[in-house]
Amino acid sequence: MSLARDPVLITGASGFVGSAVLRAVSAAAAARGFAPRALVRASSPRVNLAGVACEIVEGDMRSPADMDRALRDVRYLFHVAADYRLWARDPQDIIRANREGTRTVMQAALDAGVERVVYTSSVATLRVGDASVIADETAPLAPDEAIGAYKRSKVIAERLVEEMVAARGLPAVIVSPSTPIGPRDVKPTPTGRIILEAAQGRIPAFVDTGLNLVHVDDVAAGHLAALDRGRIGERYILGGQNATLAQMLAEIARLLARPAPRLRLPRAPLYPLAWVAEGVAQITGKEPFVTRDALKMASHHMFFTSAKAEAELGYFARPYGQALADALAWFAAAGRL
Repeated sequence: MSLARDPVLITGASGFVGSAVLRAVSAAAAARGFAPRALVRASSPRVNLAGVACEIVEGDMRSPADMDRALRDVRYLFHVAADYRLWARDPQDIIRANREGTRTVMQAALDAGVERVVYTSSVATLRVGDASVIADETAPLAPDEAIGAYKRSKVIAERLVEEMVAARGLPAVIVSPSTPIGPRDVKPTPTGRIILEAAQGRIPAFVDTGLNLVHVDDVAAGHLAALDRGRIGERYILGGQNATLAQMLAEIARLLARPAPRLRLPRAPLYPLAWVAEGVAQITGKEPFVTRDALKMASHHMFFTSAKAEAELGYFARPYGQALADALAWFAAAGRL
């Protein structure tokens, strides 16, 4: 099969998850006949594109003209791009970017006759409970149930995709990564910031919360599996292992041969600190390390199962300790530690 016959567009290709998907597509190019095409904004850093054989197209996912140009002759689309911030001076910026960006990309995909779309959503669109509850794909949130602008924006965008699948025949499969960690977290993501701060000894205590941690390259492999075997309109969690924040910090400490933090903090006294941090951030424009929305989210154990993806897609995730080790190695090589 000729490479030229199967262009594959990856939006958000310079970002953390997007670059992992781009690398997975590029690695499969020879065997699968893919011609990888990376959509990046003109202002985006290109470090994650280094050494990857692909066509680079500059554009903004919110621009219909840019998307029409980027999707010309494209057979498959991975829409990974998103505004992944848990705080912004104007929270509506996050909602507008993810809502309108998704609407524009999906409309352009329909107009271009794209054969198959893999849409990157998030487990942020799913309902979670306490530590005894392992959430799956069957409990989607409504927008007004989501905590914070980012989660609300992803719920809105996911519902938009589902509506376009049902009403307009959009050939989209939805994948929901949990908490990706690993190499190439340039920005870094909110979880990457925790890894960096912990590695530098700046997190002496923790709150009682939990995450589902997954290697970013396993998430990327799950995207390809969804392209091949996912059912149109279905949602698949791409997760790894459930761990408390204390366990995550202890594993980072073990990898760095240092004592793990042992002090557990109640959440309530941290709210005034978050309020002050957000006030300072409004002045500096720098994202605060702790926010009120983050503390609200931390009241839940965000535990998930990938059983559906494992059964239907053949999905597999390595232990999260390896993902933490790869993240630390990359941060060290990048001079961040």
